Amino acid sequence: MDSPVETLPDDPAALQEIIASLQARHERQTSILLEQIRHLRQLLFGRRSERLPADSTSVQLLLFDLPEPEHIEPAKVAVGSHDRKKPGRKALPPELPRVEIIHDLPEADKVCGCGCTLSRIGEEVSEQLDIIPARIQVLRHIRPKYACRQCEGVEDEGPTVRILPMPPQIIPQSIVSPGLLAHVLTAKFVDHLPLYRQEKIFARLGVEISRATMSNWAMRAAEACVPLLNLIHDEILAARLINIDETTTQVLAEPGRPATATSYMWLFRRGDPDRPALLYQYHPTRAGDVARTFLGDYQGIVQTDGFSGYDFLDHQAGVRHAGCLAHVRRKFMEVIKAQGKNRTSGSADQALATIQQLYALENEARVKRWSPETISTMRAEKARPILEAFHQWLRKRYAQTPPKGLLGKAIGYALNQWERLLVYLEDPIVTPDNNMAENGIRPFVLGRKNWLFSGTPKGAEASAMLYSLIETAKANNCEPYSYLRHIFEHLPRAHTLADYEALLPWNVDRLKIMLRYA
Repeated sequence: MDSPVETLPDDPAALQEIIASLQARHERQTSILLEQIRHLRQLLFGRRSERLPADSTSVQLLLFDLPEPEHIEPAKVAVGSHDRKKPGRKALPPELPRVEIIHDLPEADKVCGCGCTLSRIGEEVSEQLDIIPARIQVLRHIRPKYACRQCEGVEDEGPTVRILPMPPQIIPQSIVSPGLLAHVLTAKFVDHLPLYRQEKIFARLGVEISRATMSNWAMRAAEACVPLLNLIHDEILAARLINIDETTTQVLAEPGRPATATSYMWLFRRGDPDRPALLYQYHPTRAGDVARTFLGDYQGIVQTDGFSGYDFLDHQAGVRHAGCLAHVRRKFMEVIKAQGKNRTSGSADQALATIQQLYALENEARVKRWSPETISTMRAEKARPILEAFHQWLRKRYAQTPPKGLLGKAIGYALNQWERLLVYLEDPIVTPDNNMAENGIRPFVLGRKNWLFSGTPKGAEASAMLYSLIETAKANNCEPYSYLRHIFEHLPRAHTLADYEALLPWNVDRLKIMLRYA
């Protein structure tokens, strides 16, 4: 409505109308820009938690424009009986070995003033937690050699000198043992300890092991574990549900790409509650072809976030594409965070309250361990009506909200993802969100903050393989170090499919291997 001066009308009323229109447009644009500034400041300096602060003085807004009652009765909450925790220090685990240190009186002090010897009537025991630092040792493999001194082997068709072959090793002709290899990989991929720090730790223990040597061990160990990774890949594709997510990574020496180029670590997780499995894959791109290639002709449910690279799943035969309610919630949380401290309750609060109702139902099912049939009934009778009312409210608010603001974008995102958000109602093993994949990729993100980047694509691929083994072991309640040491000892002697399947995390005796290598 910006008009040249010569085209402006002479009528004061018309001029006032133009000014009012310009002022209203200016206020709308300013409001959007200020909201964006607050949002960026929140991203840079605000807290990352999405938990809403509890405010007992405010009353939760009613949903879907229902009439407001004149008086709100306080909610009555039934509090069940519970056992009060005993104050004081937590007792040390009883399974830890005990070393007794006796602090006894000198013999001269065990005599009473009357001349009689004092009798022991009891004792006081206090415990301290001690630690034995890591200890390096050398395993000497001694193989006796035998020969005939009488004929010097002339009358024997066999070899002149007989010796037992060296047992097969995970890395042949290397100084690393299965225990040391498992220790190095656990420190890096579980405890997020970069190799250069481990190099310094070994130096303090009196051994020089360069980070290049440990990196080579990691890559060769990953190559030896390929048969197990192939079985994990097949197990994921055999599931009814697959969760997918991806995150950024940096590889310095990628052919044809600058060192600052962004690459991606993809995660594919078996969503079935039995036999959880995770498979990481390194790729230089975020294109949807990565997921398309992995899935192939898979038929089942695939759960992802709203990234456009997954849009092909909506049209793939035999695939039901499930969305992520947590991402919808996150969009509305961004609205609240951008409003600052002096905010008032509004539409974003109403949306979050509805989403909270849905999660309350899921939490009740998880705590009470409902059967799949009970969960399906609950979702049909309780969750679906909430979602239908929420959908009507979103459509109504979308027509009343500027689309460029954070609230408009949040509502638009929810409506665009709506068909995917309803898929979890169809199968009880599907959750409302993709948090299983996001939680699975978090250990890689924590490690990335410590070691920052991978040197080569081969190193990034090895990291993906080792993360796959370790996180699958953790998902199946296997202690990572014990599991890695177990497979590193047995993989060299595995030859048949049954041998490799016996080494998968859900087939090993978790307690046995943990006690063996403790």
